[in-house]
Amino acid sequence: MSLEQAIRGLVPSGSLVFVGGFGQCVPFAAGREIVRQGVTGLTLCRTGADILFDLLVAAGAAKEIVVGWFGNPGIGISHICRRALAEDRLRLRETSNFGLLLRLEAAAMGLPFLPTHVLAEGDLVPDGGRRSVVCPFTGLELTAVPALVPDVALVHAHRADPLGNVQSSGILGDTLAGARAARRIVVTVEKIVDPAEIRADPGSTILPAHLVSAVAEVPFGAWPSYVDGVYDRDDDYYRAFDRLSRDPAWVDNWVQDTRTGVAEVVAPARKAALVQAAHEPPHAA
Repeated sequence: MSLEQAIRGLVPSGSLVFVGGFGQCVPFAAGREIVRQGVTGLTLCRTGADILFDLLVAAGAAKEIVVGWFGNPGIGISHICRRALAEDRLRLRETSNFGLLLRLEAAAMGLPFLPTHVLAEGDLVPDGGRRSVVCPFTGLELTAVPALVPDVALVHAHRADPLGNVQSSGILGDTLAGARAARRIVVTVEKIVDPAEIRADPGSTILPAHLVSAVAEVPFGAWPSYVDGVYDRDDDYYRAFDRLSRDPAWVDNWVQDTRTGVAEVVAPARKAALVQAAHEPPHAA
C-alpha cells in the first residue's frame, strides 16, 4: 500500500493520532501526507511533541495536542504551538511524560486505567479529574489514570517485510506503547525487505504483522530527524527552523511548500552527508 492510500483510508479527519518517534524515526513523511490531503480536526498525542506537531498545527490539521512537552528538540520551545495557543487556535491537554506513558500502557494492555503514585497532587490533573483507587492488597490509596486509545498511530522504522512485520533499532521512547495502544497502525519504513531477512533477526522485530494496518516504503521518511545507523539528524535544519518559524509569513510558505511537495525535497549532497555522518565513529570527548 502506498503512503497516500494509507493516510486516505486510515487517518480520517477528527482522529486521535499518536505520533511515534523519540528523537529518531519521527514519521515526517506521514505527517506531510496528512497536510497534503487536507485532513483536519486531529488530536495529536505523544509524551514530547517535536516540530512535526508544528507542521500539523500550522497547516490546520491539528486542533488539540495531548503532551508532556512541546518544542524543537535540543533547541527550545515551539514558536508555532505557542502562537496557536495564545490565539486560541490550539487546545493543550498537558500531562507529565510518565502520566501519558501510563495512559498508553493501560490502553495497550486493554485496561481502563492504571494506578500510580504520581499525579496525586499538583496542576497536572488527569483527564476526567483526579480520582483515587485503593489497593485491595495493601489498602494504599493510589491515583488512577485513564487509558488513552488513539484511533491510529504513525510509526517510522528501519525496515519491514511486505506482510507488515516491522523492525527497528536504537531508542524507541514511547513509540511501542503508543502503537500497541492504537486501534490502527500506519508504518513507513526506509526499506521493504524479503520476509527471510526479518526471520533471520527476530529480535529486532518491534511490531508483528497482525498489529499493522499498513506499511509503506518511504526512504528518508523520518527526515529531518534521524534513523539509527542509516542517516544522521539534520541539525542545520532544526537550528534554522528555530529562527525561521518565529515569522508567521515564513510558516505560511512552509505549509504551502509541504502541500506541493517542495518542503520534503532533500538535496542529494545533503542526503549523502547525513548518511555518511550516521556511519562515522563517535567523536572523542
